[in-house]
Amino acid sequence: MRLLKSLFLSHSRHRHFALLDAHGHCLAFKQCSLPPVGEGWVEVAETHLGWMHRPLPASARVSPQFVRAQSHQALAS
Repeated sequence: MRLLKSLFLSHSRHRHFALLDAHGHCLAFKQCSLPPVGEGWVEVAETHLGWMHRPLPASARVSPQFVRAQSHQALAS
């Protein structure tokens, strides 16, 4: 039964985040569906342990994507 439910339920995609200090050095990683609360978290394409305690490469950052609200326009009659 769980298998059938899992086929029809939508799964939230986990995203990767890195915690940066004031100098841009990576302090921690987190994988979650929503952005972490707090200052210093940036979204990255992947978790790479080689970035720990080093500056985060510019290519690692994911550009923020804004979801545009759908506007409903009333039809003139």
